[in-house]
Amino acid sequence: MTTDSPATTAPIRVAILFGGRSSEHAVSCVTAAGVLAAIDRTKYDVVPIGIAKSGQWVLAGEEIEGWSLKSGALPEVLAGDKTVSLAHLGGGHQLVVSEASSVPQELGSVDVVFPLLHGPWGEDGTVQGLLELSDTRYVGAGVLASAIGMDKHYMKVVFEAAGLTVGPYVAVTDREWTVDPDKVRTRVEALGFPVFVKPARAGSSMGISKVDSLDGLDAAIEEAREHDLKLVIEAGIVGREIEIAVLEGRGSDAPRVSLPGEIAMLGNEHAFYDFEAKYVQGSAVNLSCPADMPDGDVARIQEQAALAFDAVGAEGLSRVDFFYTEAGELIINEINTMPGFTPSSMYPQMWAATGLAYPELIDELLQLALNRKVGLR
Repeated sequence: MTTDSPATTAPIRVAILFGGRSSEHAVSCVTAAGVLAAIDRTKYDVVPIGIAKSGQWVLAGEEIEGWSLKSGALPEVLAGDKTVSLAHLGGGHQLVVSEASSVPQELGSVDVVFPLLHGPWGEDGTVQGLLELSDTRYVGAGVLASAIGMDKHYMKVVFEAAGLTVGPYVAVTDREWTVDPDKVRTRVEALGFPVFVKPARAGSSMGISKVDSLDGLDAAIEEAREHDLKLVIEAGIVGREIEIAVLEGRGSDAPRVSLPGEIAMLGNEHAFYDFEAKYVQGSAVNLSCPADMPDGDVARIQEQAALAFDAVGAEGLSRVDFFYTEAGELIINEINTMPGFTPSSMYPQMWAATGLAYPELIDELLQLALNRKVGLR
């Protein structure tokens, strides 16, 4: 296969990949619902592919309602009798449906994959590696950038090496907690309370707890370990939560950055921006863009967001989150290489406020992927 861009005769065939094995399965389904509703059907031929929690790939329905949050129920991709796979056949990328005791059925070629996957086994470089092996173009960060962006420990190591300011934290492995929990408690005490206990490789605030004293630490650690045996425990930082949406530049252009957005919690029901506040109770938070900041600080946070994007080697899209202190200090919290992507999510909202509407944002990401070289780059 050549490294030239594929033919762009309409319609371009896009495989929307969503669901997955992680605890963020439902979030991925909600993200897919947003994209399926907004993608330009005159330009793109869409093939929805769901990944069940078992890991099976299945052809998924396009009924938007089925993948949305409704009545408090979480959407889920269910396993089935037919399995979908992506094969490199005849010089193209063919979707193949297999069923026990039946001849595999080819469903035609795919030009690009849009992996709307959150968390491990999807956002962490694993699916990206699968697509790289078959020279399949896809939206978003590559293998290494995805892996770094998923691991909050190594993410911070890379940020510090790039000269960005990172808050105090400790990383805790399964072996450390199992062999010497007292040593872990001592390290965490040195951070001062409150602290935030987080699974190292989960997102959407899954398994995250705010801990105000040593008494609550063990329970928070065990809760986080339900999602990941590796943890990151961060010192609480007093500051506003400011985010920047980053979009890969075209060709050799620098990354594009949005206006800053700010998350403010409303009321006292949620101690921080957790899953319920993000996806279930929209009235619990106020998302404002542009955030009220001096022009100089806006330019500074945009510059640092672009630096973070380049530091991990991101492609396509990322959301970069900061703490902005009263003294004007910027402390980077994390980069998310596949941020929430529903129309009401912060990433699309920030681009809408900057002048790029949701359908056009989807189109731009697909065009970036279609024009990306395959192989090493």
